[in-house]
Amino acid sequence: MKLAIIGTGYVGLVTGTCLADSGNDVTCVDIDQAKIERLEQGDIPIYEPGLSELVVRNAAAGRLKFTTNTADAVRNARLVFIAVGTPMHEGGSATDAEKKGSADLKFVWKAAENFAPHLQPNAIVVTKSTVPPGTNAKLFALLQKLTGRTVDVASNPEFLKEGAAINDFQYRGRVVIGGRTKDAEEVISELYEPFLRTDKPLLVMTPESAELTKYVANALLSTKISFINEMANLCEKIGGDINDVRRGIGHDRRIGFAFLFPGVGYGGSCFPKDVRALAHLARHVGLDPLLLDSVDEVNSRQKHVLAHKIQEHFNGHLAGKHFALWGLAFKPKTDDVREAPALTLIDYLLERGSKIAVHDPEAMENVKAQYGDRIVYANSPLDALEGADALAINTEWGEFRNPDFVEMKQRMRSPVIFDGRNLYDAEHIRDHGFTYYSIGRTPVKPTDAPKP
Repeated sequence: MKLAIIGTGYVGLVTGTCLADSGNDVTCVDIDQAKIERLEQGDIPIYEPGLSELVVRNAAAGRLKFTTNTADAVRNARLVFIAVGTPMHEGGSATDAEKKGSADLKFVWKAAENFAPHLQPNAIVVTKSTVPPGTNAKLFALLQKLTGRTVDVASNPEFLKEGAAINDFQYRGRVVIGGRTKDAEEVISELYEPFLRTDKPLLVMTPESAELTKYVANALLSTKISFINEMANLCEKIGGDINDVRRGIGHDRRIGFAFLFPGVGYGGSCFPKDVRALAHLARHVGLDPLLLDSVDEVNSRQKHVLAHKIQEHFNGHLAGKHFALWGLAFKPKTDDVREAPALTLIDYLLERGSKIAVHDPEAMENVKAQYGDRIVYANSPLDALEGADALAINTEWGEFRNPDFVEMKQRMRSPVIFDGRNLYDAEHIRDHGFTYYSIGRTPVKPTDAPKP
C-alpha cells in the first residue's frame, strides 16, 4: 500500500518506518530540508532503540523515502497520515489568553492546506497526531472546502512509549480507529493486520471517541504517577517506605504495578501537554477538572522535590557548591528533554550560583542547546563526580544502577547522593559511607545505626 506520512517527528518517523518494514511503500514528508537530508543519509535526528537500523534497512530496500515535496508524496498515496506536532498553546497575547494549555493545531491545518490539492480521489486522510475531540470534523470540513469534494478523514491515535516505540508498534496491544465510513475502517484494518496476529483487538469507534481515548489514556497514566509521588511524600513524613507500600498495593489486580514508581515527576512531549489540554477541554464545555488540575499541580511540585532536599541539606548555602547530575532525559532510552525534571533542578541550582556537571548517555546535546557553557558536560558518570559536593540522579538509566561506590566516594568532595529514582538500597549506600536521600523513604547517613 502506498502511504504518505506528513511529519518526521517521533510519531511520524516511527510510524513510517514500521509500516515500511511490513512491506508498504512509505514516503515521509517534512518541511525541514536539513532533517530530510540527514534522514536520507541514515542519520536519525532522535534517539530511539532499534529505529536507526530499521530506517537504514527499509530505505536501502526502497520501501522508505524522505522528501520535502508534499505533492510527490501525496499524489499516489492511498492513506495520508498527519503526524505533525500539536504543542501546548502558550496563550501569549491577550486575545489568546483563554487558549493557554489547549492543543495548538496550527501545524495540522497547515499540513492539510499543503497536501489537499494533491490528494487522489480515493485517498483517506488519517490523523495520527494527538488532537482534541472535534478535530476530525473540522479537518473534514476544511478538506471539503479546499478540494471541492468529500475527503474521507479517520482518526488513528498512537500509544507508543519513548524508549520502547518499535516494540510497541510491532507488538501492539490494540489499534484504535475512529472513522465514519466502511472504506476507511477496512483499509486501515488491512494496514494493521500484520501487527494484530496474536488476537489483539482492533477497536472501531467514532472519531470523537478515538481522539478522546488518547487524552484519557495519558491522563490516567499521569494520574498514577502523581498519586504515587504524593503518597511517597507522605511516607517520608511518617517514616514509611514507599517501596513497601508500592508492593502492598501493586499486587491488587485492580491496581497493578505499572506507572507506580515514585520519582521526580513525569515529563516528555505527551503527559504534561495532554493533561493540560484535557483540562482545558473540560473547562471549555463548562466542567471543573479538579482531578486533572491536581494531577498537573502535584507533578509540577514533584519536579522540585530534589531541589528542596538539597536546599535543606546544605542549609540554603548553594552558591559555589559543585553538583553532579546523572540523567537529563525525562526517562531512559530517549534523548527527549521536553519538560524533563532535570531541567527544573538545573535552573534552580544555577539561579543560586551553584556549579553543575552533568552526564546522560543520549540527551547531553539537547541540553547543551539550551544551556551552552553554563554547565559542564562530562564524558562519563564518574567524570561528572570530580570534586562534587553532591550527586543528584534524575533519570534511571541502566548504567547508573550498579556504579563503583568506592571510586564515587574518592572522586566526590563529600559523599552525598540525592536519588530521584530510588535506584539503590538505602542500607547498602549507608554502608559505603554515603548520606543518601531518596523518594518516599527515610534518609540515611553513615552514622545511622543499622536496623535490628
